[in-house]
Amino acid sequence: MDIKAFADVPCMWKPKENYGKELKKFKKIIEDKYNIKLDGFWDLHQWSIDHIPELWAEMWDFLGIVSSKKFDKVIDPNIPMENFPAWFTGAKLNLAENLLKYRDDKIALIATGESGRTEKITFAEVYKEAELYAAALRKFGLKKGDVVACQMSNKKEAIIGMIAVTSIGGIWAGALPLLGAKAVLNRFKLIEPKVFLTIDQVIQDKKITDMLPKIKEIAEGLPSLEKIIIVASNEDSYSRDINGIKNSCFLKDFLESGRNADGSVPPMQYEQLSFSDPLFVNYTSGTTGLPKAIVHGIGYLLPVIRDFALHFDSDRESVWYSMSPVGWATWNCFSSLIFLGCTLLLFEGAPYFLTPTYFWDLVDEHKISHIFIASSVVDELQKRNYVPTEKHSLESLRVFMAGGSVVKAQLYEFVPEKVKKGIPFASAFGATEILGSSFVLDSTLPIYKGEINCRSLGVAIETVDNNGIPLHGDIGEIVLVKPMPNLPLCLWGDKDGSMYREKYFSKYPGKFSMSDYGILNPFTNGLTICCRSDETLKQRGCRFGSSEIYNIVDAFPEVRDSLCVAKYSKNMDESAVLFLKITKGYSLNEELLNNIRKAIARELTERHVPDFILEIEDIPYNINGKKVEIIVKKIINKMPFNAETVRNPESLKCYYDIPELQGF
Repeated sequence: MDIKAFADVPCMWKPKENYGKELKKFKKIIEDKYNIKLDGFWDLHQWSIDHIPELWAEMWDFLGIVSSKKFDKVIDPNIPMENFPAWFTGAKLNLAENLLKYRDDKIALIATGESGRTEKITFAEVYKEAELYAAALRKFGLKKGDVVACQMSNKKEAIIGMIAVTSIGGIWAGALPLLGAKAVLNRFKLIEPKVFLTIDQVIQDKKITDMLPKIKEIAEGLPSLEKIIIVASNEDSYSRDINGIKNSCFLKDFLESGRNADGSVPPMQYEQLSFSDPLFVNYTSGTTGLPKAIVHGIGYLLPVIRDFALHFDSDRESVWYSMSPVGWATWNCFSSLIFLGCTLLLFEGAPYFLTPTYFWDLVDEHKISHIFIASSVVDELQKRNYVPTEKHSLESLRVFMAGGSVVKAQLYEFVPEKVKKGIPFASAFGATEILGSSFVLDSTLPIYKGEINCRSLGVAIETVDNNGIPLHGDIGEIVLVKPMPNLPLCLWGDKDGSMYREKYFSKYPGKFSMSDYGILNPFTNGLTICCRSDETLKQRGCRFGSSEIYNIVDAFPEVRDSLCVAKYSKNMDESAVLFLKITKGYSLNEELLNNIRKAIARELTERHVPDFILEIEDIPYNINGKKVEIIVKKIINKMPFNAETVRNPESLKCYYDIPELQGF
């Protein structure tokens, strides 16, 4: 690639003096304690990856981790990552005790949503509710190591339930609310939960989905379940008949069982755990086979709070917007924000397109300071021109981030120009596997167009070629080269670690494969995310990511959406196929085709121009709002696939037996 292009990438935002207070404070602590002078963020970052044990010991103290016994040793840096070195050996602590460290009258949770109802819950009330949940669960018989599964919309009951379960030392697992019964069973059968916490109905995009038939099917398919606890979505729910669902009751009745005879609530108890004890189960997407159950312990907490406190500039005055229901890794991260004393706004459903200004009204009404939403949502807001009006101040809004899939370069102009002038906007990069982020927006560094500007402290990352050789300024697979506390403990059922090693370490020995491709800018140190490893294309010897094509074609007003995947010939030659969903009122004529080809050749190279550019009726997305390139790639190459996570499965019919691809 032309190295000059990396030097010329436009700067979209420069840091301001009042940003990054906590990061600057942490840097000063390191300088004073270790008698060193660090010239800016990148010197601090280099120190952090050169001194992994020291960094995390300092982070423990700086963040204020609550424990009954402090660690004897942070980590042995000489143990290779694939041998799973232990973190914070000797430490005894409890996640719930950390999450409940604030118990004042400040607002902890704002629960609102498409129903129009809003409830505000203080930190003191969160503690009291969690205490009652825990008492009821203990009386029922839940104990350390028991699994509680959850499927519901973005409700306060999920967060309080998780806190209660982890106070006992139980293991918490979730599935997205719109997943069907079969998909849920594929996940929960792996872990055999004892308790299932769910809800009688969910609302999404103004559509109400009745959950009771699904709950009944799940109950019958999970013989391990001893109790099904159903949250009532409204007062009318209590009139519904749940007698046909085995071992079921409404949450209200279950909680009453936790009280003493005099109506008092037994005091909260915190089971003291080690860093190797399992707490959370999250799942891979399942687009290329059955989902795998990834197990995490409390090690995720320090990196998550590091990012929110130091990199995202959060404090007790911050109000974070959360769109994540249980089942997303981001739900675990956002739920942990109460550790910092921040306010978390939980929105049930989707506020983005209810009216052209609904989302911006929400920001002003609740004084939201930090936003993280799916990049596909920001893209759609731009296409619909759903932007703030003169009546919106957005004065509270300090940081705007997008992620979950590739963030298009043009959005780096759209947000600071059309949403709020001068706001820092960028992407964050993480994964279900690491239950948090590794590349993030940092408010002490400039932001460059299309790039994530910062590697989190303690994160040592490379982009490598097929032989594991580091690259700079060229597309490569993203790998972790040093351990982090938020790496998985194990895969469920993988007793000797062989599945774990095969999945994450076999490709590049000694390096943890993130299964994503990106480009490191040698001038800015920023990262551009290109695609998942299964979504890379190699046409005429040129390897590239689908996002490079999207950044160009989606700028055409005639293009409503796009998807680019590989098609293999009988000789296994690879061609790129670009599918275009055309904006209503336009057509994919020769003039538009030629203009698209010329734009790709001009902005990239001739070799990037797809061999096939075809019009398609619809583009498939998964429940998380990501395009499902992998499934379309499998369809057009006549390979088996799993479509259970596709949000609009009817769209897949468009990709069968396409005449232009036959015989290739």
